[in-house]
Amino acid sequence: MKKLVFFVFIFFILFLSIPHQGVSQQTNSEADYQVIPDEAIRLRILANSDRDEDQQIKRLVRDEVNESITKWVKDIADINEARKVIQEQLPEIKRIVANTLKRENEDRDFQVEYGTNVSFPTKLYGSYLYPAGEYEAVLITLGEGKGANWWCVLFPPLCFLDFSNGTSVASAADKDMEMEDVDKEQKADEVEVKFFLFEWIDSVIDFLF
Repeated sequence: MKKLVFFVFIFFILFLSIPHQGVSQQTNSEADYQVIPDEAIRLRILANSDRDEDQQIKRLVRDEVNESITKWVKDIADINEARKVIQEQLPEIKRIVANTLKRENEDRDFQVEYGTNVSFPTKLYGSYLYPAGEYEAVLITLGEGKGANWWCVLFPPLCFLDFSNGTSVASAADKDMEMEDVDKEQKADEVEVKFFLFEWIDSVIDFLF
């Protein structure tokens, strides 16, 4: 009877030592990204430069423009209708940008364009890669437009996700290396724990038998 209880106890310990992360990791990775439909309209805003002041102006313009466009398209289900509404509202978008710059005492030029060939860089958002390419979008260029950009998807409305906060591909490679090192450390820890368990089990067996 003692032997049976002993082996059940050992089996239980070994079971707990085995990592059970596959399901949770898969679930998390699936929730980390949002697929952008083939037919979508984006918004991209280029800051004048990477100076803090210029980046702040970009964020203010983003908030004002995004708030208005979101209201215009929130009840629209057809992309052709969304295109028509956004194109008709381009003068209003220009007015919003101009008023925002004026309010912040920013005397600089800007451009508001709408097209199907607006260039976007590659971004890694969560676990999903958004490839570089030319996409349909409203492009707002502030000043020289040499600063970091912000972008989201206007239609269908996905601007609650800040895709511009994704990681560049180069940085992603570095993170992959970091994750690889972490995995190695975790595996080493697992081996060490398992080795300790086997040593302990062996000593218990020697003691009992």
